[in-house]
Amino acid sequence: MGSWLQSLLHLHQRLSPRFARPEVHLHALLYLQAVLSDIPRKNGWHIAEHARQARPYGMQRLLSQAVWNEDGVRDDLRALVCQTLLLHPLTQTGIPLFPVLVIDESGFPKRGHHSAGVAPQYCGRTGRVENCQVGVFLSYVTARGHALIDRELYLPEEWCADLLRRRAAHIPDQVPFATKPELAKRMVQRAQAAGLSICWVVADTVYGHSPDLRLFLEEQGYAYAMAVPSIEVMCVQTPTGCLLSDVASIAKQALRARDWLRLSASQGTKGERLFDWACLPIVQAGTPDGRHWLVFRRCLDNPNEVAYFLVWALSNTSLPTMVQAIGCRWHIEEDLQACKALGLDQYEVRSYLGWYRHITLVILAYAFLVNICLKQLAPPGSQEEPPPSLPLLPLTPSEVHHLLARLFFPAPTSAPLISAWSLFRRTHQYWAGYYHRRRRQKARSA
Repeated sequence: MGSWLQSLLHLHQRLSPRFARPEVHLHALLYLQAVLSDIPRKNGWHIAEHARQARPYGMQRLLSQAVWNEDGVRDDLRALVCQTLLLHPLTQTGIPLFPVLVIDESGFPKRGHHSAGVAPQYCGRTGRVENCQVGVFLSYVTARGHALIDRELYLPEEWCADLLRRRAAHIPDQVPFATKPELAKRMVQRAQAAGLSICWVVADTVYGHSPDLRLFLEEQGYAYAMAVPSIEVMCVQTPTGCLLSDVASIAKQALRARDWLRLSASQGTKGERLFDWACLPIVQAGTPDGRHWLVFRRCLDNPNEVAYFLVWALSNTSLPTMVQAIGCRWHIEEDLQACKALGLDQYEVRSYLGWYRHITLVILAYAFLVNICLKQLAPPGSQEEPPPSLPLLPLTPSEVHHLLARLFFPAPTSAPLISAWSLFRRTHQYWAGYYHRRRRQKARSA
């Protein structure tokens, strides 16, 4: 474990060209250490207190005004992930599955209306429409593991058209409105430009419903498996001829009991994720081309619960391979959940730049944890095996986070520092409440 801290310092040193001043570079290290700690919330005040600083202004400035290249840090973390996950690539036979790019979004509930991009919109975290920001994320999945490598903040149209709100949130004038599929395409293009090996792209219905994104992936030669809503209209080839209808109706009209095959999509914490699967060829230009498929997934507990996927792949791709590609989507949910344990959704910044900087540092910390986990594994093909007397599961990012927090980055115990922060918080909150009440009183009297 002693080498883990050295690995973090080495990673921090690699980032130095991205920072204009050594003080800001040091603040980034302190920020990462706080993210990897067990402090109750990963916001500016708690992070500054964990860093043994007297005030939160240095950490707040790191996210708002300090000169450093957050996109350059994103590129460095992507390089770290690729170096980690492709260190010992496994030999693949037949149709290659890995590496896979997985696209997904995550909502960040907010109380106010001033944070960049905040609006009433669907929040996957709570499963309903509420006031939140939405980030679009990209995960890189290989046979060795997976981690987030990119992020984009979704700005609703009303934000892009409101000049005053844009300026208040420091959204650059050159940032136009972009749909979530367009943001996803932008991230895939960055991964492509960085030279990442990509075999499949996987996403949910928000992205599968976009013909432009699907066409782009086909033009680049990337196989994809994307969920589509039940209202998506397709023309498929059935034993009795072509059928043009919405995918939900196709499942009821064209599939027979013998068409379903029980397969595992992936390995979950409680065992295999088993579903019943079926597929039908999609008709393109009057005939099936052998590359476009409509795939159905039926829940074992509730046969009426069916999901639908559009797949574009090599002509001899088997249904089990398609199912394995679809199953990779669960990995980005694991990545987002692990990053939320590091404070992904605990920021208190309102600015456009501040969102990107906090998110980038958190997913960098997660990439570091994944790197530590894989370093502990024996290289594929080696003869090393754990002693039979120690039937241990491999280290997970959450376990490494727990060990780092307790052994290397504990919360401060200095009585003068803790007392000073208590005084600062109470004083700040008093004056904040005072000016808030005064503004409300002036508004009522006007």
